Amino acid sequence: MMILIGVFVLVFATSVIAWFAMSNAARKSDVDKVRARLEATPEKKSKGSGKVALFEVEEKPKGNLIPRLMEKYDIPAKLKALGEQAGTRVDPVKFVHISLGSFLLGYFMVYFLLPPSFAVIGLPVAALFAAVPTLNLIRKRDKRLGAFEEVFPDALEFISRSMRAGHAFSVSLEMIHKEFQDPLAGEFRRAFEEHNLGLPLEVALQGMARRIPLLDVGFFVSAVLLQKRTGGNLAEILDKLAYVIRERFKLRGRIKAIAAHGKMTGTALTSIPLAVGALMFFVNPDYVKFFVNDPTGNIMIGGAIGMQILGYMIIQKIVKIEV
Repeated sequence: MMILIGVFVLVFATSVIAWFAMSNAARKSDVDKVRARLEATPEKKSKGSGKVALFEVEEKPKGNLIPRLMEKYDIPAKLKALGEQAGTRVDPVKFVHISLGSFLLGYFMVYFLLPPSFAVIGLPVAALFAAVPTLNLIRKRDKRLGAFEEVFPDALEFISRSMRAGHAFSVSLEMIHKEFQDPLAGEFRRAFEEHNLGLPLEVALQGMARRIPLLDVGFFVSAVLLQKRTGGNLAEILDKLAYVIRERFKLRGRIKAIAAHGKMTGTALTSIPLAVGALMFFVNPDYVKFFVNDPTGNIMIGGAIGMQILGYMIIQKIVKIEV
């Protein structure tokens, strides 16, 4: 009898423990799914899914000196904003470490690989190396914004057609995520999920306009918010906005074709002195060493480089016409 009672107690205890273990595992799995949906963690999202984090997870920076200096000049917020616009997550401390490492790499390359007389150009070259991570991030941002702007008129017309078919505006946002590609699909999906989880539509759309700092997106958000407050035919407004955006694309293409000659002129005027200097370095090295060894030559070459950069910037300003 005692053996049966002992077996019963053992089986009951084992069942209770197994039930609690399975419940905790299921609960943890649900929490992981929700967290993956909100944060779009790399472990949970599939390649090419286009999921964007709905809420930024604050990561405490490691170290003391660099994080304090970064917080003083508000560098983390700027880097995170630039990373959001580029569609990538940026660790501010790690990013600064990479920039400092690139600076040291550029300086040591000049110091060890070139003759001692060229040590004066070590700091400018190191500064160029340090700017490479930032320039790469800016390039990604411009590429992503360009891809977004290219298909944005189609998205506006899609919203207009879906609203005429009887769908709500929020449902149209969800349908865009299913019908279009990144980066447009990811941004609209994020706005829809934020609104679906309780965030006001105004805040969700304003967040999208902050992540995509394009004039067209600002017009779209303003039109939606104005229509929500005053009423009107939002579908017709979006159709007209899409038409205006496409006409501006055509005008921008014509202006680029006209300004191409000016850009080529600026590139040629900038490249000729560089090519002549490189040629003189091989043909007559003694002539070039004057600009490196002599203090007067250093001032002359510095002034020449500064004037060359200034001239290139002026030409680019002239041929760059905002539409």
